[in-house]
Amino acid sequence: MSISRTSVYLDYNATAPLRPEAKEALLRALESPANPSSVHAAGRAARDVVERARAEVAALVGVPAGSVTFVSGGTEANALAIESAKAAGVERIIISAIEHDAVTETAKASGLPVEVLPVDNNGVADLDWLAQALEKPGKTLVGLMLANNETGVIQPVDKASALVRAHDGWLHVDAVQAAGKIAIDFSGLGVDTMALSAHKLGGPQGVGALVAGTRATVTRRLHGGGQERGRRAGTENVAGIAAFGAAAKAAQEGLASMAEQAQWRDALAQRLKADGAIVLGEGADRLPQTLCIAGEGFGSEVQVMNMDLAGIMVSAGSACSSGKVKASRVVEAMGRADLAAFALRISGGWASTEDDWIKCGDAWLAAWKRIGARRREVA
Repeated sequence: MSISRTSVYLDYNATAPLRPEAKEALLRALESPANPSSVHAAGRAARDVVERARAEVAALVGVPAGSVTFVSGGTEANALAIESAKAAGVERIIISAIEHDAVTETAKASGLPVEVLPVDNNGVADLDWLAQALEKPGKTLVGLMLANNETGVIQPVDKASALVRAHDGWLHVDAVQAAGKIAIDFSGLGVDTMALSAHKLGGPQGVGALVAGTRATVTRRLHGGGQERGRRAGTENVAGIAAFGAAAKAAQEGLASMAEQAQWRDALAQRLKADGAIVLGEGADRLPQTLCIAGEGFGSEVQVMNMDLAGIMVSAGSACSSGKVKASRVVEAMGRADLAAFALRISGGWASTEDDWIKCGDAWLAAWKRIGARRREVA
């Protein structure tokens, strides 16, 4: 089903609509199918497509093209990073309390001891706790996302990096939500590995990348051929990779316009707060196009359904839970368990307009008042 012109899509943190540039690159690559490992002319052309895209993705985060390994998505990138760190001698793992399940579940399955790095009431990692935890013996992998998928809160990754490096640890950053929404300087952040995903920034689903710095050695999880410089076996998804590269280039060129959405987000937040909504993570730096709110007594699932009936597509927290709406563990980690079942995520992107944000506010306020009126009638 395509998104109609009369509906409003503000669920970019779940997946972004395919950018025109990415669609064009995808179709063009599909027209000339060839294996990029083949040495004939068609194979060399396919290899050129892959390497051009690699350079475009690398440019998005400021690294040499050779630092990028293409994988099936953010989940595989996170898993590859954790397994590579384990192979490099990591003895324990510390992950923030707000990490995506792709990091949390992989860490749990690693067989290594896992500790949870707490966050404050704005959802920002507690670096004092991290500094103390790193004093324990044993090489440590620290997993700290660059920006949270539910609240948009940006983490102090550069400061965490200084702590991790001082203890000869490995810092992995899930930048799936941040890429294409804020400028990213991989070297400036001082991280070892970073996960990216195409579909969060206007590329297709099913393709992502792991970026590795000079201190990190990527150890393959999939065995077979020598694709991706021996880091990830399997014939590359040429069309998907081509579209990823095109989306990355377009996203980088559009960072300034993405930043402008902070004005629309903040204007909506003020409207909703005036009627009793609570903005989560408001006291921290956030992605410019992400707003997480809670209306006490207004359940997340009820909000999503009411908004959907009004033609507004938003979500309750992460969209990676088989379509189930449940209390947000991110909000719980922020010390607001009382609001965890009432949180709603509104997230714009490359094709969003100011009018989209205004219509979203109109729909939410109408539903909020309607629900409130029903409660008063019952009382």
